[in-house]
Amino acid sequence: MRQSHQLPLVGLLLFSLIPSQLCEICEVSKENYFRLQPLISTMISSNNTRGIQASNVLLSLRLVGIQKQDIEQQLIQQIEENVKSRSSDLTSGQVALIILALGECQNPDERFIYDNNLVSQLETKFQAEVENMGAHNCTPLTNYYQLSLDVLALCLFNGNYSIRQVAELFNPENKNYYFSGQFSVDTGAMAVLALTCVERKGQIETDGEYLNHIKKHKKSLVKKILYEKKENGLIGNRFSTGEAMQALFVSSEYYNKNEWNCQQTLDTVFKEISQGAFSIPIAAAQILPALVGKTYLDINKDSPCVSDPDFNSPTPKPTSERYTNSPSNILVHYSVKINRTYSTNIAVLNGSVFLNVMEAAREKNETIFRFTVEESSWGPYITSVQGLKANNNDRTYWQLLSEGKPLSQGVGSYVVHDGENLEVRWSTY
Repeated sequence: MRQSHQLPLVGLLLFSLIPSQLCEICEVSKENYFRLQPLISTMISSNNTRGIQASNVLLSLRLVGIQKQDIEQQLIQQIEENVKSRSSDLTSGQVALIILALGECQNPDERFIYDNNLVSQLETKFQAEVENMGAHNCTPLTNYYQLSLDVLALCLFNGNYSIRQVAELFNPENKNYYFSGQFSVDTGAMAVLALTCVERKGQIETDGEYLNHIKKHKKSLVKKILYEKKENGLIGNRFSTGEAMQALFVSSEYYNKNEWNCQQTLDTVFKEISQGAFSIPIAAAQILPALVGKTYLDINKDSPCVSDPDFNSPTPKPTSERYTNSPSNILVHYSVKINRTYSTNIAVLNGSVFLNVMEAAREKNETIFRFTVEESSWGPYITSVQGLKANNNDRTYWQLLSEGKPLSQGVGSYVVHDGENLEVRWSTY
């Protein structure tokens, strides 16, 4: 029988007295909160916040203290309907996000977590991930980002987990931290947050050996995260920077001050915001907490929800009307590469995204360019092309490229340009 870990009452009391971050944090000054309004506007006015994305947005809004009851109720309704309609189909990470969002602070909606046994469901789904790793060469049902979310939610909401198992699973050299040979910054960052929670709740007397392993894992992961820091201050890419900042906030004992200029990172993120980089709700939701000095370890189901009066109400701007300002067509070159390459030229409206190109190509030749797509927390993603399905156990997926270089944005958010060479490639990671 596996050794389970559940925080005793005294430990819970002690944990509640520990500051949520034993570290130095840089954050945007209240005078500059206006620079965050594009992010907030994207989250609360987008027509594209649906399904599991609602969990990310609700969590972010509550974490930073933005209380808008009408928006919250819409998001909560979407989340609850999602659970009721497809509970068995939700991945472990999706369940974890729902728990974090609904339970972020004391509110009537947290009752939904316990009425629907979401923590127990998460325990079961997490163990299914672990069992799949044993049967399929250390490959989880989903990915290590979701496993990290699982552990974080179980830790914060007093679910059962094994510290020994966590210490073994989250070894920094595990292949699941890498995607096509590249260290995944957001995966490593989420792992640091989860390991920090486990470490803080651990008991030295009984868990000392495994807690030492966890500390070593964190130190190694932090070094890997910092290694991915760019000259402009971004860490990994613009979309992984927010969670990387959170990880660095809670682990400052593992790096020197001269290894990370947080203010430079903030300045670059502000520039990216002004250029519309975080134009989908999930991207805005993931970057916002770090900008105001918050991390997912600030989630506290026993604390009252607070509102930050310094956030002014933004003026909503539609985010789904891509074509109103640029009605003219553009021409792109689109290819599908499996064992051979299939190509065509496609005309689409200026302002179209990658998915629009794929849809236009499918209309042109259903046999060659057919594909299937599913929704995720980051928007739609490609699951098959020409009937060839991505398979997590085989570590295969459909990679999006522009001019031969992998894209950091998804098929539903990357805006294509006139004359661009676009490619969907059968790949492994």
